[in-house]
Amino acid sequence: MRRTRTRTRILTRTALAAGALAAVAAFAPAAGAATATTAPKTPVPAFLEPGDLPPHSSSQWFAQSPRHGQPELPLFCFEEVELPAAGTWVREYHTDLDTTARQLVVETGGNAEAQALAAELSDAAADCAADWLRENPGAGAAWDDYGTVDAADGARVFGVHVAPPQAGTGVRLFGIGRDGDTVTVVVWGEMGDLAQAPVTAFKDTTATALTKLGG
Repeated sequence: MRRTRTRTRILTRTALAAGALAAVAAFAPAAGAATATTAPKTPVPAFLEPGDLPPHSSSQWFAQSPRHGQPELPLFCFEEVELPAAGTWVREYHTDLDTTARQLVVETGGNAEAQALAAELSDAAADCAADWLRENPGAGAAWDDYGTVDAADGARVFGVHVAPPQAGTGVRLFGIGRDGDTVTVVVWGEMGDLAQAPVTAFKDTTATALTKLGG
């Protein structure tokens, strides 16, 4: 049973640069983290292109090829959400610095199944900061619900910020949406806090991801 959703402001102070990198690494996708499976029978879904992501002030975005199958490592905030391996695709993105992104596309068995999965993912994102804080005494965490995105069958955007004790801070934006029987999750992250997250641009990115799914 999920706990009551709370907003908890940052508890820690200035962090060392090395600690900051460690905080991001705790929930950033590893390079090549997605595992490939045997050649899928279904066509590759339409993914975001690097230019669709929120612009970075000093770097281009780069993308790996889409991979069929679940990510090798559990997704931060979604560790307890079971994704169907046969219908899951992932694409990783990165900049020259610490900013990264990821898109998941999950093809389900029907609209009702997709709707239930999107709701479960949204609940997990909303509960993530509070759950993480309980598991990391002395740390700091915060979250925000940035509302809906009007594209396809709709999406919702959340922000999650974590700060381990005596370490740096990391921020993630999650866009979770659905087009018919297909669910997508778009993730953006870097060192920092919610105040510097590019929410408006990320909402545009989420809308683009859903539009591409619909062709």
